[in-house]
Amino acid sequence: MGSDHYFSASPSSEQNLRRIRVTLAGRAVEVTTAGGVFSPDHVDSGTGVLLANTPPAPSGGDFLDLGCGWGPISLSLAMESPRATVWAVDVNERALDLVRRNAAELGLDNINAVLPDDVPNDVAFRTIRSNPPIRVGKNELHGMLQRWIPRLSERSDAWLVVQRNLGSDSLQRWLAATFDHGYGVTRAATGRGFRVLRVRRHGVPPTGAIELP
Repeated sequence: MGSDHYFSASPSSEQNLRRIRVTLAGRAVEVTTAGGVFSPDHVDSGTGVLLANTPPAPSGGDFLDLGCGWGPISLSLAMESPRATVWAVDVNERALDLVRRNAAELGLDNINAVLPDDVPNDVAFRTIRSNPPIRVGKNELHGMLQRWIPRLSERSDAWLVVQRNLGSDSLQRWLAATFDHGYGVTRAATGRGFRVLRVRRHGVPPTGAIELP
């Protein structure tokens, strides 16, 4: 793809639409993918680890899939929680078009596939699930997380999957240092060289230890 990346806004590479069969939310489905998006031939290993190591999503509310690609996380969330609204967010217009196409084919009307600036400012998220685009660079990645994690609802979680060799442990330390008031950061799971990181936004007042008389 030359200088073309899956995080390019408008990929210049050939679209090369393709159909693949995948299993999402325990359901075998056929989806459309394309060149110029992340992992067009299968559900990538990191996303697979994330989907296998996160609890069921809440039954309703607003969810965020940050860096949605062609949509495996968004589609899974929408199938699991049909009363929820899933915000599939990406800078790649081709990826957003694929999410819309796949949602329509699967009869999922609870997905909004949009650019980051198109998410209304008053939306707070009951959960964030993301295989974030590590290769955009540390500064860009940190800026993304600083923008979206504070939009978690109280007593809600962000779940991020990051490859160990691409800095998952340093990212965990950065998250803990950056979100040190009102949040908790833990490593929830490991698998196939990936870490699943959990960022919990506590309630107000935060839950503390019970003091005995």
